[in-house]
Formats: sequence, C-alpha cells, structure tokens
Amino acid sequence: MKKLAFFFLIIIIIIVIALYNYMIYKNNYNAMKRHNREYEYFLDKEINGYELISLVNKAIDNNTSKEVAQDSQKKYIDNGVDSINVDIKMIDNDKTYNMEQFYYNGINNFVMYYGEIKFKCTKLEYHNTTKKVKYMLFEQITQ
Repeated sequence: MKKLAFFFLIIIIIIVIALYNYMIYKNNYNAMKRHNREYEYFLDKEINGYELISLVNKAIDNNTSKEVAQDSQKKYIDNGVDSINVDIKMIDNDKTYNMEQFYYNGINNFVMYYGEIKFKCTKLEYHNTTKKVKYMLFEQITQ
C-alpha cells in the first residue's frame, strides 16, 4: 500500500512541475507578445516626429529598466535578450542617427525642427533567443 501511495505522490509531483513550467512558459510568451505588439504597431506606418520621440523615450526607458549596458559613447549595446535600438534615417543629409544621439543631444531641438515631419518604420528585427523586438529603423519621408 505504501508503494502505491508513493507512486501516486510521484505522479502528482511530476504533473504539478509540468503544469508550473507550462504556466511560466505561457506567461513569458504572452509578455513577449504584448511587448512586441507595442513596437510592431509602428511597422510601415507613418508617424510624426512627436510620436517618434515618444517611441525613442519608451525604448530608452526599456533599456534603462532592463539595465542594458552602454558603450563609451552612451550607445546601448545589444544584449541579445531584451535591448531595443532605434535608428532614424534623415533625408535632409542622408545620414542615419541612433536614438541616443537625439536623446542626449536635445530632444527639444528634434521636436522643434522635426515635430511635424513624417517618418515611417521600414525595418524591424527581433532577438534570436527571446523573439522580442531588438531594432527599428525609421526613415524620414517628408521635409
């Protein structure tokens, strides 16, 4: 009788562990989907400079809260898990700038000159391990 009770106890423990692991997986999957939805919304969509700066602030906040490392120029380093980088290609001078250049060199200047200008997200990349958004490229489409 003790062997039978022990056997059922082991089976119950295995089932509980399997359910627990499934719940953790499902929770992580749903969190990843919510995270991606916030950024995938912008793919192939025209937005103005105000919205773009708001997105840059969101990406900076994400990197700060996840404690993503920065290089010597304060550019966030791709950590392969949950970092986000945003580049902005300007047609005025045909140069691509990273989000940190606008963030640390004056968001107010960007908003003043490019607040009403239209931008479009033309590229979106994901981390290989977590499948979270890691990179976005916005291109200026109006002057």
